[in-house]
Amino acid sequence: MFKKVLIANRGEIAVRIIKACQMIDIKTIAIYSDVDKKAPHVQIADETYNLGDPTPVQSYLNIPKIIKIAKEAEADAIHPGYGFLAENPDFAKTCLDIGIKFIGPKPEVISLMGDKIAAKKTMEKAGVPVIPGYHGSKQDTKSLVKEGEKIGFPLLVKAAAGGGGKGMRIVHSKDKLEEAIEGSKRESKSSFGDDTVFLEKYLDKPRHIEFQILADEHGNIVHLFERECSIQRRHQKIIEETPSHIMTEKLRKKMGDAAVKAAEVVGYTNAGTVEFMVDKDQNFYFMEMNTRLQVEHPVTEMTTGVDLAKWQLKIADGEKLILKQKDISQRGHAIECRIYAEDPSNGFLPSIGVLEKVQAPNGPNIRDDSGIYTGLNVTPYYDPMLSKLIVSGENRDDAIQKMIWALSHYAVLGVTTNIPFLRKVVEHPEFKKGNTTTHFINNFFKDWTIAKKGLPIDAIISLAVYDSMHTKKQEIVRYKESDPHNPWRHMGRWRIGGKEGE
Repeated sequence: MFKKVLIANRGEIAVRIIKACQMIDIKTIAIYSDVDKKAPHVQIADETYNLGDPTPVQSYLNIPKIIKIAKEAEADAIHPGYGFLAENPDFAKTCLDIGIKFIGPKPEVISLMGDKIAAKKTMEKAGVPVIPGYHGSKQDTKSLVKEGEKIGFPLLVKAAAGGGGKGMRIVHSKDKLEEAIEGSKRESKSSFGDDTVFLEKYLDKPRHIEFQILADEHGNIVHLFERECSIQRRHQKIIEETPSHIMTEKLRKKMGDAAVKAAEVVGYTNAGTVEFMVDKDQNFYFMEMNTRLQVEHPVTEMTTGVDLAKWQLKIADGEKLILKQKDISQRGHAIECRIYAEDPSNGFLPSIGVLEKVQAPNGPNIRDDSGIYTGLNVTPYYDPMLSKLIVSGENRDDAIQKMIWALSHYAVLGVTTNIPFLRKVVEHPEFKKGNTTTHFINNFFKDWTIAKKGLPIDAIISLAVYDSMHTKKQEIVRYKESDPHNPWRHMGRWRIGGKEGE
């Protein structure tokens, strides 16, 4: 097994990987930018190295700097986490060239699956269903408009090198198509340095369902069932769960087989995810393959008992999978909510500032994958995700009720978060019924604003006591009035015994 692994990432995923390494006695190397010097992943790693300038291109995206540190620290392998360099084939190849193991698939596989057009063509040849559309090489606007008319409306214009909803446009009529194509090309060029786009039929009431894959370097491939990822804002997931409410054994078998076939045809190794769109008639279509560990992997771990991060390390070290498809099963139901520093009532704009209090919920089968702590400064440099709250229950109803309770007892003060919004989504009658399509947020929460009622009374009391114990003599600590979720803003003046100021 590896002796030392460098984690080329930050935040909660870096913490997750460091813990996985330490549980099997692997030393860890953390890298950090100037603004992350006190971050949790830095505190728990065995060795730490500073990247300097916090801008991503100068820190967590700086391949030469990271490789130099890996050599200096004598790392055997590099785990990229997700985001940043996780799906960068040049980074994977550089690791390969210098003899450091990249914990993930081969560079050529990352490159192939990163090209959405090439990936879809490969899947078509392998017999994996793909969404009807145009994935050709003609990229002039006139040709794309002509192909769009053949597909019919509504349709999607998507960036070939894209992700996270960037470069994506929904077009409902011919007169809007040219404008959408040109806008998508501009955004794609700006975001990814490539203005290639493709067209797809827009599905009615679609669900986003993905299958987790594990593949070793000896030809063994298994899937670990599906995750329902349809609750999204701006085409990015915020709530995931497993099993999917609509899944039947027949559909699961067909989709699982297709996912394994997709991995097999490209020679995939390590952990990966095959993503599908499923229409209202339960027809499914390949969308893309993510060549890394997914943000939402904990719900799979909670229901299967398989440690995906640990298996990534084992596979990269050359071990054979001992997991057999017939032996893998699910137990209960798991839901994950992504906690973001953002304002859902203001277009989900990111929020920055100091976290004046962080208090995560505790209880049976409640997991908090976190990269934050009280006093952390949330900066504008990186993705605003703070943590992931995961619960599991005996069934879906049980998991929903547990998640509602957990969100009600998750306190983050100092910045605006999406915690109240997530609770409202999980409480919604249509969510409880399992009617979760990718249109859910737009259909039911388009004009959502927070109700001004503060935090639950038990959270208010505990935070008041905490503040009284940490208040300097003759000084009353007050939270920032800019925080709309600040309980003191709505509860009026308070005191713990005696007169205010004593």
